[in-house]
Order: sequence, then C-alpha cells, then structure tokens
Amino acid sequence: MVRNVKVFVIDDDEAVLRSLCWLIESVDHPAKGFASADAFLAELPETPGVGCVVTDVRMPGMSGIELLEELAVRGSNLPVVIVTAHGDVQMAVEAMRLGALDFVEKPFEEKALLEVIERALAESEQRLQTLSVDAEVRMRFERLSRRECEVLKMLLLGRPNRRVAKDLGIAEKTVEAHRAHVMEKIGASSFAELVTLAVQSGFHLK
Repeated sequence: MVRNVKVFVIDDDEAVLRSLCWLIESVDHPAKGFASADAFLAELPETPGVGCVVTDVRMPGMSGIELLEELAVRGSNLPVVIVTAHGDVQMAVEAMRLGALDFVEKPFEEKALLEVIERALAESEQRLQTLSVDAEVRMRFERLSRRECEVLKMLLLGRPNRRVAKDLGIAEKTVEAHRAHVMEKIGASSFAELVTLAVQSGFHLK
C-alpha cells in the first residue's frame, strides 16, 4: 500500500513519468509514479491523506477521463490535475466537468505545473479539514438521546413547541428543555445554525 505520498503521477510514457516525479520531488513533495490508472487504483489506500493526482488523459487501458469517473464512484477526495496534449481541448473540458481541479497542456512549463500542483495540495488539505469537521458534527448528532432526536425531527419540520409537546405527550417546558439541550450538545448558538448543521450532517434525512 502506498502511504504518506503526496503526489500520485500516472503516465504510460516511462521517460515522462520519471521526469515528472523528479520535478515534483525537487520541490520536496514525495511522488509516486504509475504506468497506468489501473496500477494506481490497485495501490490507492482508502484514506490517502493530503495529496493529489497528476495524470495523462490519453493512456492505454483506463484513460484519465475514466479514472476521474472511477474516483468519483469511490468517493475519493483527491484533487486531480489532467495533463493533455495540445489540441485535446474537448477532453480537458470533459475532465473539468467530471471534477478535475485543473489541466495543463503538453509541452508544459515546469513552473506552471508546479503551481497547479501546489494549488491541488492546498485544496486537498481543505477538503480533509472539511471532512473532519463534518465527521465531528455527525458524531454529535449521533450522541443525542432518542427523545432529543424525536423533538429535533419535529422542530425541523417546522412544528411549534406546543404542537411537539402535544404529539409526544409531554409538557411544553420539557420540549423547550430538550431543544436547549440539543443546541448545547451540537454546539449551535441559534436555532438557525442548528438547522444548518442538521442539514449538513444529513440528520434531517433520517
């Protein structure tokens, strides 16, 4: 398994692959080269950490476009930079539509490619931070008691405290207490923020 590797490079041209890895490592970013998209996917860990993919768009077997589709299916958060030959504008546009962060044309300037890679790594770090925050918020909702979940679900449907109390057979003050406890547990400073966090965590769909 490939671990702690920041930049995954995919190109079926051995000379180009070696050159790209050398260039990336020259700016102190560990790189790992693969001769095909299939070889890359076979070694890709479930949680690769901060990193990005730099891949040629035209390769024997799985193309760069097909790789983007497969990464989307796997739910990968690795930003992808597509390398295209001059004139492959249509493929570059398709790659961007499928979620590629950016593309560079061959022959490319080393500085320009490195700038795109730096941006991809920064984007990867941001995505991981967002995932970490989302996971923490989901965990907070999962810690709510059964009654707190019942109250919150009704409140999210727009029902007033009095209606919630009647439907659950409890006092209105008890509903207010549950609402306050939920906001405290979730870390929401207002009901509007609580609603936003509930939507972001997927709680409202349960």
